[in-house]
Order: sequence, then C-alpha cells, then structure tokens
Amino acid sequence: MRLVCVLDANDLEETARFWCGALGFVREETRRHPSYLALLDPGGRWPDLLLQKVPEPSRGKNRMHLDMVVPDLEAEAERVVRLGARRVRPTFEEAGDLIAVLADPEGNEFCLVQQLEGAREA
Repeated sequence: MRLVCVLDANDLEETARFWCGALGFVREETRRHPSYLALLDPGGRWPDLLLQKVPEPSRGKNRMHLDMVVPDLEAEAERVVRLGARRVRPTFEEAGDLIAVLADPEGNEFCLVQQLEGAREA
C-alpha cells in the first residue's frame, strides 16, 4: 500500500507553484489526466500530493489537512505567506506545541507546528 494525499484545486498551476515552494516538492511532468497534477517529494520520504481540479471553491474548514512540523514557526509562516498563504487565525499554544493555521491561495487550510517540549519526531 502507498498513501497519497489529494487536495482539491481550481487552479492546478497556481496551487502547484505554492505547494512545491512550501514543501520542496517537484511536479510530475508526465500528466496522465488534465484534471490531476502530482507533486512528489524528490527524496521519496513523504507521500505524494495529488492536486485534483474541481469547479467549486473551497468552503469552510477542511475535514483533513496537512501539518508541517517546523523548527521555527514564525520564520516558516513568513516564508509561506510570501509564497501566497494567508493566516487564518493567530498563533496559539496547544498540548505543548505552538500552532499557526494558514490557508493556501485556494483557501485549503494547513497548520504549521513548532514542538516546544522535547525533540519528538512527527
């Protein structure tokens, strides 16, 4: 079995630009279908992110979202905002983690997480 994360998008190109920049992924240049675009971790460590073109805009909170565990939340938040993300709510602390909720240019929410206690792996 192999896990692939699928993210709905209206604009595959803009969404791919954002997530490739945010995650350091690369586009799979061999398109199998015009409604899909795969983004791949060049190191093969993380699941692929498959972008699926949909006609409707994002509405409200995602039922599932990506968490990016980072060493410096504020530096990473500034970086992804420069790529086109927007902050959804102020940074808060929960269960020993510092968390920021952001949204990509299409409105898909994701979290940046900085672990405050210990050096546990995600």
